[in-house]
Amino acid sequence: MTVAAIGTQYAPANPGGGGVGPLLRAWRERRRMSQLELALRADSSARHVSFVETGRSRPSEDMVLRLAEQLDVPVRERNALLLAAGYAPRYPQTPLDDPALDALRSGLERLLQGYEPYPALVMDARYDVVAANRGITMLLEGVPRSLLEPPLNAMRLTLHPQGLAPRIRNLREWRGHLLAQMERQIALYRSNPLRELYEEVAAYPVVAGTGTVTDTGAVGGPGEVVPYFALPMRIEHSGRILSFISTVATFNTPMDVTVAELAVETFLPADPATAKYLQGLVG
Repeated sequence: MTVAAIGTQYAPANPGGGGVGPLLRAWRERRRMSQLELALRADSSARHVSFVETGRSRPSEDMVLRLAEQLDVPVRERNALLLAAGYAPRYPQTPLDDPALDALRSGLERLLQGYEPYPALVMDARYDVVAANRGITMLLEGVPRSLLEPPLNAMRLTLHPQGLAPRIRNLREWRGHLLAQMERQIALYRSNPLRELYEEVAAYPVVAGTGTVTDTGAVGGPGEVVPYFALPMRIEHSGRILSFISTVATFNTPMDVTVAELAVETFLPADPATAKYLQGLVG
């Protein structure tokens, strides 16, 4: 599976309306920062910040960007702040299949291939999968074709009762981790499509794993417990239980909305038995 164009975008919300002031106040309150603290960080004054938030003063374009930087506002929402203040958006949103992103796509494909046989994928802000390697394809063996129609959605594939959920042996814990992750994203972006996805997957019934498996998540034999250093996803594959630790990486200081919303998720074997099994698949 190669890197393709992102099919789902979402519009930034305007929680306050009425210009840039309410938007900045909402971000400041979300960050639990006082006007004085924000002013000191942005090399301004609390009085000016107050005037901006109440609409008594129109901030310069540079001030909007400085405040957004100190509030750690995502790139897409920085464009929304600039528009609300009467300025043009600063950050482009380049389609992922645009020739300008050839180097990015090639780099992502090499990264995914280099991680094999371990699973790895690239997602957009709504958890739609835009690229994946053969390790992911292996985990998706047996998933109904209806769930594999594009755009593939990582949350839907994982939590759907006909997806990976029946194979995940610690589904309640892993489901709780994923839903909490989505809740944090919703609080950050206030995206209606993301909230709709959350409501959909949170409503899926929690299914129990079935089948007889051989526990490979141990060192020295099935009865010996591995001291995991992070919550693993323990999933059945071909009669074995594989354990993975998930890591997520994003691009540092992105200057494009599309790039800013990409995330690379890799699944690191959580025990020697899982690593040995996966290496055996390619050996």
